[in-house]
Amino acid sequence: TGELGIRCTTTCEPSDGPIGNLIRQVFKGRIKMPAGENKNINSGDLFDEQMAYLFAADRHDHLYNDIDGIFSILNKGISVICTRYYFSSLAYHCSNESDFIFVQELNKNFPQPDLIVYLDNPVEVSIKRMESRKFKDSYENHKKLTQAKENYKKAISNYKGNILIVTATEPQENIKTAIKEKIIELFNE
Repeated sequence: TGELGIRCTTTCEPSDGPIGNLIRQVFKGRIKMPAGENKNINSGDLFDEQMAYLFAADRHDHLYNDIDGIFSILNKGISVICTRYYFSSLAYHCSNESDFIFVQELNKNFPQPDLIVYLDNPVEVSIKRMESRKFKDSYENHKKLTQAKENYKKAISNYKGNILIVTATEPQENIKTAIKEKIIELFNE
């Protein structure tokens, strides 16, 4: 039970499931995937296209598996806080409009979250924060983070659900307070 008296748990994408673990191995470079352009469908990047498929498959398993899937947790009366969701696929797997349409279509049947919290962080600050990491995945570079930031803006601007945009350079206590206030507002609706 959290600070607000709400039973909750956390999870993430990629998930801890079999497909999520496969994705982590790809990011570590232990599993190699083709790169370059897929001219057959006007994809901006073949690697991103493949990752979009893998993330969608992982997301499906993450939501619907009976062991530790999000819906099985929700059915127990426990709220779920998940880092990333299909908006991350829109952000990281798209380099042109064709990609954006493809990823939207791939994820269109997944349920909308009750709330999106977008931590808006300058790319340079993100790069600085990652300097101490022992391992950085293939998406953690200036070019990809800049593209992702622009794609997040696009995805968020079209989103009709509940969203909280927080400046990630604010003190942690301010960020925590803003999120708590939004959650209280949603639970009181």
